[in-house]
Amino acid sequence: MCEMEGGKQLFAQASAVSIHTGNIVNWSRLKKKCPTSPSEELQDCIRETLEKWCSQVNPELLKEPPATLECTITQEVDSISPEEREEVKVSAKLFLSDPDFSGIKDAVEKACSALTVSQLDSVIIAPPPLADGASLSLEHLQPYWEELENLVQSQSIVAIGTSDLDKVLLEQLYQWAQVKPSSNQVNLASCCVMPPELTAFAKEYDIQLLTHSDPKELIPMLSFQEAVIASIQDNLAYEWITKWVLRYSVIVKSRGIIKSKGYLVYAKRIHY
Repeated sequence: MCEMEGGKQLFAQASAVSIHTGNIVNWSRLKKKCPTSPSEELQDCIRETLEKWCSQVNPELLKEPPATLECTITQEVDSISPEEREEVKVSAKLFLSDPDFSGIKDAVEKACSALTVSQLDSVIIAPPPLADGASLSLEHLQPYWEELENLVQSQSIVAIGTSDLDKVLLEQLYQWAQVKPSSNQVNLASCCVMPPELTAFAKEYDIQLLTHSDPKELIPMLSFQEAVIASIQDNLAYEWITKWVLRYSVIVKSRGIIKSKGYLVYAKRIHY
């Protein structure tokens, strides 16, 4: 329940919202209730973050409500100091909800700013879900990959990777790309054993094969709207749609443990 009407008021007037959960590794309330899926975890995180943000809204914001709300709990954010930057690896997976690939640069810049780093060590791209019956193709992937390549060239990202590509498509991407994929995630729900031809190709071209359990759409539109309704009590929540979600992990290299994990979510209001 929103403790201040101010949060609800700001939400009602905003056209976009940027949510940063901060480090959820330390969230005792999430530990008590173990999420059953990555989607449920994200929905819980959005709700918790919005509730807390809503209870701490600065009344000054109401005088000139911003078009884009920045919903962050400052004390929950673990930024990375220059002294520890060499000791950690910052990895991210970017889930796009629509074909607007300009969100890639925005997401990476927001992640770097939130963590106070100049670059991310690796970013894996998950393109927007395709229409039923459609198959992912190189042509579909190219604009997203080119945007990632630009970010590698500007030194905002060190390495870039893909998700759920079979051997044929991974090979096509590898041959076409200027910046080669360094990794490819395989969903173990769709294959319990790595396909031998994919394994052989990845080994030959030094592509790391990783596993994941993420759904095609990390947070369906309705789930996001439900999280907004639960936290902000916003009756116009059905007007909000997510544009992208970036999940990051900060891993201590020497020990292989996750020091920090969080989500950045960007959503826009669509007027029907």
